[in-house]
Amino acid sequence: MTRFDAADPAERRKLYVDAITAHRNRGSGFLTLEVDDAELDAADDAPDESTGAPDSSGDSADESVELDAPWVQFGNGTLNLDCTDAELDSLKTLLEDFPAFKIDDLIRPEEAEGVNARISAKADPNRIAQFIDGVFLEVYGLPAEIRVWVVEV
Repeated sequence: MTRFDAADPAERRKLYVDAITAHRNRGSGFLTLEVDDAELDAADDAPDESTGAPDSSGDSADESVELDAPWVQFGNGTLNLDCTDAELDSLKTLLEDFPAFKIDDLIRPEEAEGVNARISAKADPNRIAQFIDGVFLEVYGLPAEIRVWVVEV
């Protein structure tokens, strides 16, 4: 691999395909994709266009659980990610568009907030890349131009 991040939607999906291919060629245990923390912080601090005040949508009573920067791991045909209960509902909706993917396991650790989801992804790298981008955009509700990094291959 020669590049490790991308923000453009088409380039991001190409990055995911390249990372999956590199992961498989290396025989590594898993690969990890992570959203750029700096961009998340900037988006959280951006003024709400309707009021001009800093966006406080992440502080609503409906969002009682706030997790770290979104990430997705892939290894041995399985995707792994953490999400809130609301994000889990969005994940289940996204899975309707990907019939070859299914939730294998949901883990709710006592010592942590949220849910860890393990999803079987028996598909080609392009389809897996589409699903991963859907997770970042639809499940986590991130903007289309968010930068994602390959942090481990």
